Amino acid sequence: MSRLDPVLLEILGNKFASVTEEMCLTLQRTGRTLYVKETADFACALAGLDGRFYAYPRSIGVSGFVGLECLPAIEAVVATQGALEPGDVILTNDPYRSTGLATHLPDLHMIEPYFHEGAIIGYGWCFVHCSDVGGRVASSISPVNTEIFQEGLRIPPVKLMRRGQMAPEVKLFLDANSRTPEANMGDIRAMLAALATGRRRMEQMLGQHGSQELGAAQEALMAYAAGKAEAVLRRMPEGRYSFSDYLDDDAATPLPVRVAVCVEIRNGKVHLDFTGTDPQVATAMNIPSCGRPHAWLTLRMLALVQTLDRSAPLNAGLLRPLSITAPLGSLVNPEEPAATGVRHAAAIRVNDILNGAFGLALPDVLPAAASGTVIPIVMSEPAPKGGRIVQVIEPLIGGTGARFGHDGVDGRDSGISNLANNPVETVEAELGVEVLHYGLRPDSGGAGQWRGGCGMELSFRVLNSGAHVLGRGMERLMFRPWGQNGGQPGQPGSLVINEGQPRERRLGKIDVLEVQAGDVVTFRTPGAGGWGSPMLRDPAAVEADIAAGFVTAEAARRAYGVVTGDVEATKALRAHAPAMEGTLFGPERLAWESIFTSEAMDRLNAALLGLPLSQRQSQRRQIFEHVLGDLPTAFPRAQITEAERLDASQRLESCLADF
Repeated sequence: MSRLDPVLLEILGNKFASVTEEMCLTLQRTGRTLYVKETADFACALAGLDGRFYAYPRSIGVSGFVGLECLPAIEAVVATQGALEPGDVILTNDPYRSTGLATHLPDLHMIEPYFHEGAIIGYGWCFVHCSDVGGRVASSISPVNTEIFQEGLRIPPVKLMRRGQMAPEVKLFLDANSRTPEANMGDIRAMLAALATGRRRMEQMLGQHGSQELGAAQEALMAYAAGKAEAVLRRMPEGRYSFSDYLDDDAATPLPVRVAVCVEIRNGKVHLDFTGTDPQVATAMNIPSCGRPHAWLTLRMLALVQTLDRSAPLNAGLLRPLSITAPLGSLVNPEEPAATGVRHAAAIRVNDILNGAFGLALPDVLPAAASGTVIPIVMSEPAPKGGRIVQVIEPLIGGTGARFGHDGVDGRDSGISNLANNPVETVEAELGVEVLHYGLRPDSGGAGQWRGGCGMELSFRVLNSGAHVLGRGMERLMFRPWGQNGGQPGQPGSLVINEGQPRERRLGKIDVLEVQAGDVVTFRTPGAGGWGSPMLRDPAAVEADIAAGFVTAEAARRAYGVVTGDVEATKALRAHAPAMEGTLFGPERLAWESIFTSEAMDRLNAALLGLPLSQRQSQRRQIFEHVLGDLPTAFPRAQITEAERLDASQRLESCLADF
């Protein structure tokens, strides 16, 4: 069949999507852990013979993995273990040996070939974030791991199921390398059930439409999506748009980590060049893209196309007009055996810089920065019968950035995933915690003509001694989510233990936080950036924010020039307010870039990537320590004099000249 009828193609596209939705529902309803049942840290999809997803769910599971590729993992299994047969299921979690399909070890990926009349006609895929795959810490993720070997059991692409039977030796390895083997196996069986659901539904569709028609539909849907993406890109102003942002640090040193991109739009195509991004770090924030147009590096492209053309189908065809440059050895394309456990922290910042770059082309479409963090807060506590219980308390997030005509969404950000919150009752039933407060964080969203979304606050009391709290991916504790077009940046995040008590501790990023019975732990996530000058916001909208608890009366006066119930006082305050425009990053970023300019960082990173891998981090650290040596230790939070800034800039220039 050379060309499918458009009506039939639409029908088949909806049928394929419904298959993926049912696979996800099967997985969620039969899953064992909170990661699956409540958080929905999983996804399912249908892949064609090229290993790319031609059907992906829209409303359930992780939304950001549309761009993953299954074919390298499939080819690895065929090369080492023979041809795939009916009943076989591939399992892997290794980022490097799956060529980027898996992105950190707790994500178990499965692929099942779907057969018809003895031939493979496509694949079912699913993944689940499992509770623990061994490694140095409970839950297998630590920001300070220095290589992937510390992060747990590496599973190269292998056959978990052979002709419908689970390989006993694979199961033995899985069980022996987890602190939660029963929970893991429960989720694995749920994944197998999801793949079986996909297989049955595809068999039904084959009976209705035949293999030729379904095969043609797979390619037609991808080509249709590609055409939609090209049409959107052709409507955008052609040119090159550069943007950069920072991770607060690499979790091992206080040095910020730069992420940079240049987006080039030409003739319905887009190229993303991440040259200028810092070298890979010696901790776990690296994104294992393998130099491909990886899902973690291209997600904003999907969101952009589907924002500007809501009729575009959700599949990997949306990425066909896109190409990428990700320098080998950089944060976005690390060399093995770099640790990748907290790769989502860097992926969120990639999302932010793409948002900023595309925003230069479409300033009235793209929003200000979202909260910029996803923190799966995990507790590990002693089990009554020995061992440990490992469960997620909450996948804590912030809000979305404001955009022209719309406030940001409060306490909800699906920018890189679609994780759900865990009901407090469920958390308290499964873990020794008492949730004291879980709600929006007033005054955290950036002020603007349209207000940035509020962050979240979670406070809980620990009930059992010997427990550990892990908060992976804590970011925007220093560099704030930026505001756009004169909108203010959002407030940074924080972590406090026993706030307001004699044993109060204010912490930054944590690895494994030991807590005792009675300790109160409080996480606050950043607010998102505002859009437009706050003095242009309708005073009635500010009054409504005060009534809803999003903004306090004090902040309304300070940030918006609004005095509750006093029109004349509001006019007087606003009359003397300074005009604001452009992208507002906040004082910390301005201070940092007054020394470490974009031009200087581009030169430094080009030089560092020219060194052998083993020398890059030490050389980078020595340069920063030399440049920052005479500045206050709290810089860039602490103010410095112009003389101190000039001296530091000259030291940096000397280092670059000597490189």
